[in-house]
Amino acid sequence: MALPNGAGGYQLGDGNLNEAVMGYSAAPVTATDTATLTAAQVLNGLILATPTAAADYTLPLVSDLEADLSSAKVGSTIQFVIINLASNSSYDITILTNTGWTVTGGGSVTVENSSSARFLARKTGAGSWQLYRV
Repeated sequence: MALPNGAGGYQLGDGNLNEAVMGYSAAPVTATDTATLTAAQVLNGLILATPTAAADYTLPLVSDLEADLSSAKVGSTIQFVIINLASNSSYDITILTNTGWTVTGGGSVTVENSSSARFLARKTGAGSWQLYRV
């Protein structure tokens, strides 16, 4: 298949180089208290969290994530952000692993109250993903 000639598509780096590169994002999803995140929540890319106490968010099963990412191959990555909107200083969110996940630097990561954290997940093998806080 030939690349578009400019009349019906866009080639990165072609055309007006001074234009901003724009993306698209669906409306953020929400989470509140302790829960297992769904693959859809993670794949949305932006989770607005409003815990009413300290909360544990468990990652979805890797098998559920891979069911929605059937074309992912080793080295494929996704990114998502969790924004902790809690104003109480003790309402931190701890991100816990689930089957198929490994977290760089330990078994869990904390998103402190009134802060956010960006994560990069990378497929490392069949049924296995590595999570990095970036």
